[in-house]
Amino acid sequence: MTSDQGTFYCYDDLGICCPTDPESFYTTNNKKKPVEIYVFIDPLCPECWSLEPVIKKLQMEYSNYFTIKTLLGNEMRSFNTPVGSKYNARVQEMAKSYHETACRTGMPCDGDVWYENRLTTPYSAILAIKAAELQGIAIGSKFLRRVREALFLHKQNIAEEEVLISCAKNVKGLDVNEFANDLHSEAAKKALNSDVRTTKEMDVETLPTMVFFNDDIDEPGLKVQGLYNYQIYVDIIADMIGKKPEKCPPLSLKQFISFYSLVASKEISVVFDMSMEIVHKEMKKLQLQQQVEEIQTKHGSLWKFIG
Repeated sequence: MTSDQGTFYCYDDLGICCPTDPESFYTTNNKKKPVEIYVFIDPLCPECWSLEPVIKKLQMEYSNYFTIKTLLGNEMRSFNTPVGSKYNARVQEMAKSYHETACRTGMPCDGDVWYENRLTTPYSAILAIKAAELQGIAIGSKFLRRVREALFLHKQNIAEEEVLISCAKNVKGLDVNEFANDLHSEAAKKALNSDVRTTKEMDVETLPTMVFFNDDIDEPGLKVQGLYNYQIYVDIIADMIGKKPEKCPPLSLKQFISFYSLVASKEISVVFDMSMEIVHKEMKKLQLQQQVEEIQTKHGSLWKFIG
Protein backbone atom coordinates (compact mmCIF):
# COMPACT_ATOMS: atom_id res chain seq x y z
CA MET A 1 0.00 0.00 0.00
CA THR A 2 1.07 3.59 -0.58
CA SER A 3 0.23 6.66 1.50
CA ASP A 4 1.01 10.27 0.76
CA GLN A 5 4.09 9.97 2.94
CA GLY A 6 5.49 6.49 2.47
CA THR A 7 5.25 3.00 1.02
CA PHE A 8 4.29 -0.07 3.04
CA TYR A 9 3.69 -3.79 2.50
CA CYS A 10 0.98 -5.39 4.61
CA TYR A 11 1.31 -8.95 5.89
CA ASP A 12 -2.18 -10.31 6.52
CA ASP A 13 -0.84 -13.30 8.44
CA LEU A 14 1.09 -11.04 10.82
CA GLY A 15 -1.45 -8.24 10.95
CA ILE A 16 1.17 -5.56 10.34
CA CYS A 17 2.17 -3.17 7.57
CA CYS A 18 5.92 -2.73 7.22
CA PRO A 19 7.85 0.13 5.59
CA THR A 20 9.47 -0.85 2.32
CA ASP A 21 12.04 1.95 2.46
CA PRO A 22 13.72 3.92 5.27
CA GLU A 23 11.89 7.14 4.32
CA SER A 24 8.71 5.47 5.57
CA PHE A 25 10.18 5.02 9.06
CA TYR A 26 9.17 8.62 9.69
CA THR A 27 5.50 8.34 8.65
CA THR A 28 2.43 7.16 10.50
CA ASN A 29 0.94 5.09 7.65
CA ASN A 30 -2.33 6.98 8.39
CA LYS A 31 -2.68 4.79 11.46
CA LYS A 32 -2.42 5.61 15.15
CA LYS A 33 0.35 3.55 16.67
CA PRO A 34 0.11 2.21 20.22
CA VAL A 35 3.49 3.48 21.43
CA GLU A 36 5.10 6.91 21.28
CA ILE A 37 8.82 7.27 21.98
CA TYR A 38 10.44 10.56 22.91
CA VAL A 39 14.20 10.49 22.34
CA PHE A 40 16.15 13.23 24.11
CA ILE A 41 19.67 13.80 22.77
CA ASP A 42 22.43 16.34 22.47
CA PRO A 43 23.93 16.30 18.95
CA LEU A 44 27.41 16.75 20.47
CA CYS A 45 27.03 13.91 22.98
CA PRO A 46 29.03 10.75 22.05
CA GLU A 47 26.76 8.50 24.11
CA CYS A 48 23.76 9.86 22.17
CA TRP A 49 25.61 9.14 18.92
CA SER A 50 26.09 5.56 20.09
CA LEU A 51 22.32 5.17 20.37
CA GLU A 52 22.01 5.51 16.57
CA PRO A 53 22.27 1.79 15.69
CA VAL A 54 19.59 0.93 18.27
CA ILE A 55 17.17 3.53 16.92
CA LYS A 56 17.72 2.40 13.33
CA LYS A 57 17.16 -1.24 14.24
CA LEU A 58 13.97 -0.45 16.16
CA GLN A 59 12.67 1.53 13.20
CA MET A 60 13.39 -1.25 10.73
CA GLU A 61 11.95 -4.07 12.83
CA TYR A 62 9.13 -2.53 14.87
CA SER A 63 8.18 0.88 13.43
CA ASN A 64 4.69 -0.55 12.87
CA TYR A 65 4.17 -0.17 16.63
CA PHE A 66 5.58 3.25 17.46
CA THR A 67 6.14 6.81 16.42
CA ILE A 68 9.35 8.50 17.43
CA LYS A 69 10.02 12.12 18.28
CA THR A 70 13.53 13.46 18.69
CA LEU A 71 14.04 16.36 21.09
CA LEU A 72 17.25 18.31 21.41
CA GLY A 73 19.03 19.29 24.58
CA ASN A 74 22.32 21.07 25.16
CA GLU A 75 24.48 19.41 27.78
CA MET A 76 27.43 21.31 26.30
CA ARG A 77 25.87 24.73 26.96
CA SER A 78 28.96 25.75 28.94
CA PHE A 79 30.85 25.94 25.64
CA ASN A 80 28.66 28.84 24.55
CA THR A 81 30.61 31.06 26.95
CA PRO A 82 34.28 29.93 26.96
CA VAL A 83 36.12 30.64 30.22
CA GLY A 84 39.92 30.28 30.32
CA SER A 85 41.39 27.28 32.10
CA LYS A 86 37.97 25.83 32.93
CA TYR A 87 37.17 25.76 29.23
CA ASN A 88 40.48 24.04 28.43
CA ALA A 89 39.82 21.40 31.08
CA ARG A 90 36.34 20.83 29.62
CA VAL A 91 37.86 20.42 26.14
CA GLN A 92 40.25 17.74 27.43
CA GLU A 93 37.36 16.02 29.19
CA MET A 94 35.28 15.94 25.99
CA ALA A 95 38.14 14.67 23.84
CA LYS A 96 38.70 11.83 26.31
CA SER A 97 34.97 11.06 26.42
CA TYR A 98 34.78 10.79 22.62
CA HIS A 99 37.72 8.41 22.50
CA GLU A 100 36.48 6.21 25.34
CA THR A 101 32.94 6.03 23.93
CA ALA A 102 34.24 5.03 20.50
CA CYS A 103 36.39 2.27 22.01
CA ARG A 104 33.53 1.00 24.19
CA THR A 105 30.66 1.12 21.69
CA GLY A 106 32.34 0.72 18.32
CA MET A 107 30.68 3.87 16.93
CA PRO A 108 33.45 6.00 15.40
CA CYS A 109 33.93 9.41 16.95
CA ASP A 110 37.23 11.29 16.93
CA GLY A 111 37.95 13.33 20.04
CA ASP A 112 40.70 15.25 18.23
CA VAL A 113 37.98 17.60 16.99
CA TRP A 114 38.10 19.32 20.37
CA TYR A 115 41.74 20.24 19.81
CA GLU A 116 41.51 20.99 16.08
CA ASN A 117 38.10 22.72 15.85
CA ARG A 118 36.83 23.90 19.20
CA LEU A 119 33.07 24.42 19.33
CA THR A 120 32.41 27.71 21.08
CA THR A 121 28.70 28.03 20.21
CA PRO A 122 27.00 24.61 20.01
CA TYR A 123 23.66 26.40 20.31
CA SER A 124 24.05 27.40 16.63
CA ALA A 125 24.22 23.77 15.51
CA ILE A 126 21.22 22.75 17.61
CA LEU A 127 19.16 25.64 16.26
CA ALA A 128 20.14 24.64 12.70
CA ILE A 129 18.77 21.13 13.25
CA LYS A 130 15.42 22.59 14.27
CA ALA A 131 15.53 24.80 11.17
CA ALA A 132 15.96 21.71 8.99
CA GLU A 133 13.09 19.96 10.79
CA LEU A 134 10.76 22.72 9.58
CA GLN A 135 10.98 20.97 6.19
CA GLY A 136 9.78 17.64 7.59
CA ILE A 137 10.75 14.98 10.12
CA ALA A 138 12.68 12.81 7.63
CA ILE A 139 14.58 15.84 6.31
CA GLY A 140 15.39 16.94 9.84
CA SER A 141 16.57 13.46 10.76
CA LYS A 142 18.89 13.27 7.75
CA PHE A 143 20.28 16.73 8.48
CA LEU A 144 20.90 15.75 12.11
CA ARG A 145 22.83 12.78 10.80
CA ARG A 146 24.95 14.98 8.49
CA VAL A 147 25.75 17.35 11.36
CA ARG A 148 26.86 14.47 13.57
CA GLU A 149 28.98 13.02 10.79
CA ALA A 150 30.64 16.40 10.33
CA LEU A 151 31.48 16.50 14.03
CA PHE A 152 32.25 12.91 15.00
CA LEU A 153 33.80 11.70 11.76
CA HIS A 154 35.12 14.69 9.83
CA LYS A 155 36.20 16.76 12.83
CA GLN A 156 34.47 19.91 11.60
CA ASN A 157 33.25 22.85 13.68
CA ILE A 158 29.49 22.42 13.40
CA ALA A 159 28.95 25.78 15.08
CA GLU A 160 30.12 27.49 11.87
CA GLU A 161 27.36 28.48 9.47
CA GLU A 162 29.49 27.47 6.48
CA VAL A 163 29.70 23.91 7.81
CA LEU A 164 25.96 23.80 8.49
CA ILE A 165 25.15 24.97 4.96
CA SER A 166 27.51 22.30 3.60
CA CYS A 167 25.64 19.67 5.64
CA ALA A 168 22.36 20.95 4.23
CA LYS A 169 23.62 20.61 0.67
CA ASN A 170 24.22 16.92 1.36
CA VAL A 171 20.61 16.21 2.34
CA LYS A 172 18.48 15.07 -0.56
CA GLY A 173 15.18 16.93 -0.68
CA LEU A 174 16.25 19.79 1.59
CA ASP A 175 15.74 23.30 0.20
CA VAL A 176 19.08 24.95 1.08
CA ASN A 177 17.87 28.52 0.49
CA GLU A 178 14.86 27.99 2.71
CA PHE A 179 17.11 26.38 5.33
CA ALA A 180 19.51 29.35 5.26
CA ASN A 181 16.60 31.71 5.80
CA ASP A 182 15.31 29.61 8.69
CA LEU A 183 18.67 29.37 10.47
CA HIS A 184 17.96 32.39 12.64
CA SER A 185 14.20 32.43 12.29
CA GLU A 186 11.68 32.77 15.09
CA ALA A 187 10.10 29.49 13.92
CA ALA A 188 13.34 27.58 14.56
CA LYS A 189 13.82 29.25 17.95
CA LYS A 190 10.22 28.46 18.88
CA ALA A 191 10.71 24.80 17.92
CA LEU A 192 13.87 24.58 20.04
CA ASN A 193 12.19 26.29 22.98
CA SER A 194 9.41 23.72 22.73
CA ASP A 195 12.02 20.94 23.05
CA VAL A 196 13.49 22.68 26.10
CA ARG A 197 10.07 22.99 27.76
CA THR A 198 9.25 19.33 27.11
CA THR A 199 12.62 18.28 28.52
CA LYS A 200 11.89 20.17 31.73
CA GLU A 201 8.28 18.97 31.96
CA MET A 202 9.40 15.34 31.66
CA ASP A 203 12.18 15.94 34.18
CA VAL A 204 14.88 14.71 31.81
CA GLU A 205 18.23 15.45 33.44
CA THR A 206 20.70 13.27 31.51
CA LEU A 207 21.18 12.52 27.83
CA PRO A 208 20.45 10.30 26.06
CA THR A 209 17.05 9.50 27.55
CA MET A 210 14.14 7.68 25.93
CA VAL A 211 10.61 8.01 27.30
CA PHE A 212 8.01 5.43 26.22
CA PHE A 213 4.26 6.14 26.32
CA ASN A 214 1.39 3.78 25.55
CA ASP A 215 -2.06 4.87 24.34
CA ASP A 216 -3.43 5.12 27.90
CA ILE A 217 -3.21 8.82 28.70
CA ASP A 218 -3.51 8.09 32.42
CA GLU A 219 -0.37 5.95 32.43
CA PRO A 220 2.93 7.77 33.08
CA GLY A 221 5.73 7.35 30.58
CA LEU A 222 8.58 4.91 31.20
CA LYS A 223 11.89 6.78 31.29
CA VAL A 224 15.07 4.98 30.22
CA GLN A 225 18.29 6.94 30.77
CA GLY A 226 21.53 6.01 29.05
CA LEU A 227 22.37 3.27 26.56
CA TYR A 228 21.18 -0.32 26.97
CA ASN A 229 21.10 -3.60 25.09
CA TYR A 230 18.69 -3.59 22.16
CA GLN A 231 16.43 -6.28 23.61
CA ILE A 232 15.61 -4.04 26.58
CA TYR A 233 13.85 -1.59 24.28
CA VAL A 234 11.97 -4.38 22.48
CA ASP A 235 10.80 -5.74 25.83
CA ILE A 236 9.51 -2.29 26.80
CA ILE A 237 7.47 -2.07 23.59
CA ALA A 238 6.10 -5.58 24.23
CA ASP A 239 5.10 -4.58 27.76
CA MET A 240 3.45 -1.40 26.45
CA ILE A 241 1.30 -3.23 23.87
CA GLY A 242 0.65 -6.26 26.05
CA LYS A 243 2.03 -8.83 23.62
CA LYS A 244 5.14 -9.84 21.73
CA PRO A 245 5.49 -7.50 18.74
CA GLU A 246 5.76 -9.00 15.26
CA LYS A 247 9.05 -8.21 13.58
CA CYS A 248 9.10 -6.69 10.09
CA PRO A 249 11.35 -8.40 7.51
CA PRO A 250 14.67 -6.57 7.10
CA LEU A 251 15.23 -4.10 4.31
CA SER A 252 18.08 -4.83 1.94
CA LEU A 253 21.55 -3.73 2.95
CA LYS A 254 21.74 -1.63 -0.20
CA GLN A 255 18.47 0.17 0.63
CA PHE A 256 19.74 0.90 4.10
CA ILE A 257 23.06 2.33 2.96
CA SER A 258 21.64 4.30 0.04
CA PHE A 259 19.16 6.10 2.32
CA TYR A 260 21.65 7.02 5.03
CA SER A 261 24.50 7.58 2.52
CA LEU A 262 27.23 6.95 5.11
CA VAL A 263 27.05 4.21 7.74
CA ALA A 264 29.49 2.68 10.19
CA SER A 265 30.33 -1.01 10.26
CA LYS A 266 29.01 -1.06 13.83
CA GLU A 267 25.60 0.20 12.68
CA ILE A 268 25.36 -2.51 10.02
CA SER A 269 26.41 -5.11 12.57
CA VAL A 270 23.69 -4.09 15.05
CA VAL A 271 20.88 -3.45 12.56
CA PHE A 272 21.38 -6.63 10.53
CA ASP A 273 22.59 -8.94 13.33
CA MET A 274 25.92 -9.57 11.62
CA SER A 275 29.31 -10.16 13.15
CA MET A 276 31.88 -7.52 12.23
CA GLU A 277 33.64 -10.16 10.12
CA ILE A 278 30.47 -10.83 8.09
CA VAL A 279 29.83 -7.09 7.75
CA HIS A 280 33.29 -6.66 6.25
CA LYS A 281 32.71 -9.49 3.76
CA GLU A 282 29.28 -8.20 2.69
CA MET A 283 30.51 -4.65 2.29
CA LYS A 284 33.52 -5.80 0.27
CA LYS A 285 31.06 -7.47 -2.14
CA LEU A 286 29.23 -4.16 -2.58
CA GLN A 287 32.55 -2.42 -2.96
CA LEU A 288 33.51 -4.76 -5.81
CA GLN A 289 30.15 -3.93 -7.42
CA GLN A 290 31.12 -0.24 -7.10
CA GLN A 291 28.12 0.44 -4.87
CA VAL A 292 30.09 1.67 -1.86
CA GLU A 293 33.50 2.94 -0.92
CA GLU A 294 35.28 2.31 2.37
CA ILE A 295 36.45 5.14 4.58
CA GLN A 296 38.76 4.02 7.34
CA THR A 297 38.78 5.92 10.63
CA LYS A 298 40.62 5.71 13.92
CA HIS A 299 37.76 3.64 15.36
CA GLY A 300 36.54 1.44 12.50
CA SER A 301 35.30 1.62 8.92
CA LEU A 302 32.60 3.76 7.36
CA TRP A 303 30.85 2.88 4.12
CA LYS A 304 29.74 5.56 1.69
CA PHE A 305 27.06 4.78 -0.88
CA ILE A 306 28.15 5.70 -4.41
CA GLY A 307 25.86 3.45 -6.45
